[in-house]
Amino acid sequence: MIRDITIGQYYPAKSVIHRLDPRAKIVCTLLFLVSLFVQNSLLGYVIATAFLGTVIHLSKVPLKFIVKGLKPILILLLFTVVMNLFLNKGGETLVSFWIFQITENGLRVSVFMAIRLMYLVAGSSIMTFTTTPNALTDGIEKLLYPLNKIKVPVHEVAMMMSIALRFIPILLEETDKIMKAQIARGADLESGNILQRAKAMVPILVPLFVSAFRRANDLAMAMEARCYRGGEGRTKMKPLVYHGRDRVAYVIVLVYLAAVFCVGRFVPFSIWIF
Repeated sequence: MIRDITIGQYYPAKSVIHRLDPRAKIVCTLLFLVSLFVQNSLLGYVIATAFLGTVIHLSKVPLKFIVKGLKPILILLLFTVVMNLFLNKGGETLVSFWIFQITENGLRVSVFMAIRLMYLVAGSSIMTFTTTPNALTDGIEKLLYPLNKIKVPVHEVAMMMSIALRFIPILLEETDKIMKAQIARGADLESGNILQRAKAMVPILVPLFVSAFRRANDLAMAMEARCYRGGEGRTKMKPLVYHGRDRVAYVIVLVYLAAVFCVGRFVPFSIWIF
């Protein structure tokens, strides 16, 4: 399960998605995620599926990496589907047993919510797979730059996000090493009930926290030794510049949003949740 977490990982490839400006990828990803929640029709999700599939194909990121990133949210996905399946009432009753009822409306809500969660993770994964942590940090800092006018420490916020993204793969690797070391010493991490498994995780969490604090302290000392003083007056080795392909990406995403909006509002044969 640890190795299935893909947050913060970068997949090197030569694709048009990799070459896009990080600001364009961040904004386009946010617009795609918004589109998943502003429409609720079957045809709209067909368009979203075609759009996401095209982006995955253009990114040259193997589909198995995208699917791998969905495994950590499987429990959350199942919980969301079950809760929406039984708690949403309305429409024709499809199945009824004891105190539980599955209605047509509950089935629609649970299916569409599952699709939303999967597409949300997949769309976010594409952005992180095709953008290096440094580029992602620069893009966030540029997009938030106007907040400097109201004394928001934009550079510090972007730096913290960059450090967090860099630490995620390192801590996952460290967790995997600690788990293997504990198993080699005879620890049983997989058998027993939930409480026993939670208790077995204590020998893993303690050294993991110690390692994380040690790495954080080493990083702070290294930054202080190099006289790091924040973003004021700092220049970029690779300044961000918009190109024609970035403008084309914005136009394509806006056309996609318009298509989804029109389908959700005006196409009569759409299947609605509500």
